[in-house]
Amino acid sequence: MDEAGRGPLAGPVVAAAVVLCASPPQGLGDSKKLSAARRDRLDPAIRASCAWGVGIVEPAEIDRLNIFGATMLAMTLAMERLAQVLGTDPAEVLVDGNLTPAGRTADWRWQARPIVGGDATEPCISAASIVAKQWRDRIMRAAAQEHPHYGWERNMGYGTKEHMAALRAHGTTPLHRRSFAPVAQAELPLAPRPDGP
Repeated sequence: MDEAGRGPLAGPVVAAAVVLCASPPQGLGDSKKLSAARRDRLDPAIRASCAWGVGIVEPAEIDRLNIFGATMLAMTLAMERLAQVLGTDPAEVLVDGNLTPAGRTADWRWQARPIVGGDATEPCISAASIVAKQWRDRIMRAAAQEHPHYGWERNMGYGTKEHMAALRAHGTTPLHRRSFAPVAQAELPLAPRPDGP
């Protein structure tokens, strides 16, 4: 289990859960360290040959829960989908990071073990990190077609200079996370300038 999109100012947080097949795709690794071309090859191979589930939590829900709660919810949704695909619950869920949804999300029912840096050391987490990142990137590229000013096809919603400049020039969209400080600040009216001497 891994997630993508905790830090961006816009777009959903996406979690993926993967059970590897007997002969998993070769070359799995931390999605952040793989080239885009390699992720593009691995993602469909993982989804074609392994059991998987994806959970998506949209910006309005991120604002309601906070990003941590939203991430835990996305992981729970991904696991519910994976359990449906498998027709059973896995004995243990390996979660990238130092925390799991166990005891933090009402519907989480699985034994879970956190593994710091697991996306680089556990192939099943590597696969989940690739699926989650690619899934979210597709969402952001599609959103960029509707909101072309923000450069989401390049920055995936992260707070780059381009994105921040567009926020100041064009304001926010429904895909922006209003609970994130840069977005909240962009929505504040400009203070009147004090009169000069």
